[in-house]
Amino acid sequence: MKKVALTGDRPTGNLHLGHLVGSLKSRVEMQNSFDQYIMLADVQALTDYFEKPQKIVDNVLEVIADYLAVGIDPKLSTIFIQSQIPELSELTMYYMNLVSLGRLERNPTVKAEIALRKFGESVPTGFLCYPISQASDITAFKAEVVPVGEDQLPMIELSNEIVRKFNRIYHTDCLKESAAHLSKTTRLVGIDGKAKASKSLNNAIFLSDSPDIIKQKVQAMYTDPGHVKISDPGTVKGNVVFAYLDAFYDEEEEISLLKKKYAQGGLGDTTLKSLLNDTLQKLLQPIREKRESLNKKDLLQICFCGTQKAKSVAKKTLFEVKSAIGINFFDKNLSDSN
Repeated sequence: MKKVALTGDRPTGNLHLGHLVGSLKSRVEMQNSFDQYIMLADVQALTDYFEKPQKIVDNVLEVIADYLAVGIDPKLSTIFIQSQIPELSELTMYYMNLVSLGRLERNPTVKAEIALRKFGESVPTGFLCYPISQASDITAFKAEVVPVGEDQLPMIELSNEIVRKFNRIYHTDCLKESAAHLSKTTRLVGIDGKAKASKSLNNAIFLSDSPDIIKQKVQAMYTDPGHVKISDPGTVKGNVVFAYLDAFYDEEEEISLLKKKYAQGGLGDTTLKSLLNDTLQKLLQPIREKRESLNKKDLLQICFCGTQKAKSVAKKTLFEVKSAIGINFFDKNLSDSN
């Protein structure tokens, strides 16, 4: 039996190079050795985009197109939409009884996201509680492995706390703890050099960007403002062009030599950006072409089939949870096949 892995994205916009190095590549690799579920977390996206629901709706198929374009195979990975599986919301309700308000407020990931979105004292309750929703997603599929970045480790910790508390209180072992699978790649910096590459900050190169847009974004990348002349010594640390070359250019030794030459003086930003542009154009062209070959009808069918499969799994877990609590009043004879 393959181990179960669960991962996903909030469909708030097209995916970008940060997603490619941070999660998409590993998902393509993992689908051959794991029973992998990939979730379009539209319910969680609505916790801070509740006033712009069409943005979420429009981006669901865009994200699925990105998945398929980079090599995620719907025959190997189950792609599903969170909002179409009400069992996940019901599980969230039961788990909310097991987590205190203070525990949610202390969650460092939630605190950082609240600060980023500048909610202040007006934090939507749904947003504050989304770690509980994530626990529902993880446990519904009994995921043993959850690929995340380091900033998401508190989410896995809270999910496992819920599992242990639920199993202890209701004298069961129906819920399973999960382990984080950390990305091998560090977070990709935004092209402005100020933060991580992000959809919301609009400082990323998207998988669907045209050649001209890619070139424009590379030209706009932050380098070293003190590196005015080619002969001037340049700073490598914090230089976005080098960060992207480290992530996407295959020849490590060549990059090392370029860094040394740049630091000593004698290498211009234009030369570096030209190399990076060529590298990214070569990387993204087949992804873009695959993406453009997809049609809405096929994407919807893939998502429908995946969601039906995921729903059947979540339904079984919900039955076990309600049975453990003792509230399966009308479903006591529900068979495993249902």
